[in-house]
Amino acid sequence: MYAERASRLPGAVVWRRTLEDPVVRPVLPDGCMDLLWNDGRLLVAGPDTQAYVPGGGPRQWAGVRFHPGTAPTFLGVPAHELRDRRVELADLWPAAEVRRLRDRIDAAADPMTALEDVALRRAADAEPPDPLLLRVVTALDTGRTVAATADELGLSARQLHRRCLTAFGYGPKTLARILRLQRALALARGGLSLAETATRAGFADQAHLARDVRELAGRTLTELSLSSPTG
Repeated sequence: MYAERASRLPGAVVWRRTLEDPVVRPVLPDGCMDLLWNDGRLLVAGPDTQAYVPGGGPRQWAGVRFHPGTAPTFLGVPAHELRDRRVELADLWPAAEVRRLRDRIDAAADPMTALEDVALRRAADAEPPDPLLLRVVTALDTGRTVAATADELGLSARQLHRRCLTAFGYGPKTLARILRLQRALALARGGLSLAETATRAGFADQAHLARDVRELAGRTLTELSLSSPTG
């Protein structure tokens, strides 16, 4: 079972997940990073470049999914250091602080809301995310090329790449591919044909769509569109 809602932290989403289904569904790349609680553990999910398949063990989860590019400001670590990784929060923050937060969340009636409170307090003490990062996401998500995005923002290609590594964990070309994957998935789940999905999502053709989805998600778009979002 998976449920989510908009967070009180602007742009973020809070979610809970109970892994009752014996079929393990992959978590797809989406440009985001998550602060996670997992039955007494606090972790951070870094930005993925491929589908992540959860393993066994404790099966109760809560999370705060930060809008693309915003988590490094709150967590205090560059995104590229966490790319394709799940790490203990105590590896990033002082262990004593993490123990206090963990005990507070464990004792809460609703771990999801308690975890959200942690994110809100952290955000209140941090510098606000660079508004330029939202413009990067917006430009790439509307199908602009990396070169056009850099020109629009007044950056060189190297400057844009460096900022993207810190904020998103990878360069702008990878970010554009991941955002395009998410557009295609939304269109396919809305009932569009594969051909129309490819055109509207910004792929060169249906073969390009199939190849990119397989490389990023490890499955076909048809398989993914038949499954429910799981976070």
